[in-house]
Amino acid sequence: MKKTTIDQYPLGERAIEHIRAASRKALTEITLEALKDGALKTSDLQVSAETLRAQADIARQAGYIQLADNLLRAAELTAVPNDELLRLYEALRPGRSTQDELIALAKRLEETYGAFETGRLVREAAVVYLQRGLLRAQRTNGR
Repeated sequence: MKKTTIDQYPLGERAIEHIRAASRKALTEITLEALKDGALKTSDLQVSAETLRAQADIARQAGYIQLADNLLRAAELTAVPNDELLRLYEALRPGRSTQDELIALAKRLEETYGAFETGRLVREAAVVYLQRGLLRAQRTNGR
């Protein structure tokens, strides 16, 4: 999808021909009839990174900067397998990770999945968790 403009919002009404699912199936092909016929698979019902980036463009133009940033991170995370997402979620829970583990997680997100904005967020979380005492204690000398 080309650079999306705010006048295309909502995309499902004003830019429907450009919207594709994670499977690359066009939104216009995702119908109740297709579902009843068994012609849809799970990835046909998942949002694509491209659509999330388009939504982020619109949010940014409308002045919703934090929403735009969240949508960009969501776009990055479409490339991350579900089991890895669950590990990320668990690692970010207070008291579950050390600072080193969070930094390693950020590096893995960046290097393996190209999720640089998400990696940056995890690095920021590591700093805030340290400041607020929310990190798991670092084990030393085999303890």
